[in-house]
Amino acid sequence: MTRILSIVIFASALVASFSACSEPQESASPGVASLDSEFDRGTLTIESDDGARHEFDIYLAIDVDQQHRGLMFVRKMPESTGMLFVYEHSEMHSMWMKNTYISLDIIFARADGTVSSVIHDTQPLSLTSQSSVEPVNYVLELNAGTARRLNIGRKSRIIWDPAND
Repeated sequence: MTRILSIVIFASALVASFSACSEPQESASPGVASLDSEFDRGTLTIESDDGARHEFDIYLAIDVDQQHRGLMFVRKMPESTGMLFVYEHSEMHSMWMKNTYISLDIIFARADGTVSSVIHDTQPLSLTSQSSVEPVNYVLELNAGTARRLNIGRKSRIIWDPAND
């Protein structure tokens, strides 16, 4: 009896240790509402290549845990919503689409908000790194097709005031 109890306790501990190392589980809510408890929200404006201004509601990925989570497990996102990754230091940054079920446009921006580069229509669930072409402080993820539709390119600028958010 003692031996069986020991085996059961050992097996339970083994299962618990494996589950502690697993990836974040998919939320029951597949939309961006699943992000509300983990991310602060804000707004930003993008001044596009043609000078038009477009406002977006954003989730702010400020700390490392938030930046690792990103838009994982989100299956739909409103057209005027995105996620802004904010980095303290200007560096080369790269993103991947692990556990990200929606195609995105990824906009890399310098410290002054000017757009460095745009990657269009990323492949959902891909492990391929999508990198900036130069050191940047911001990465903005929007629904795929948004950058082309709104003429967001290398002459564009992200306008975001952290003091207001």
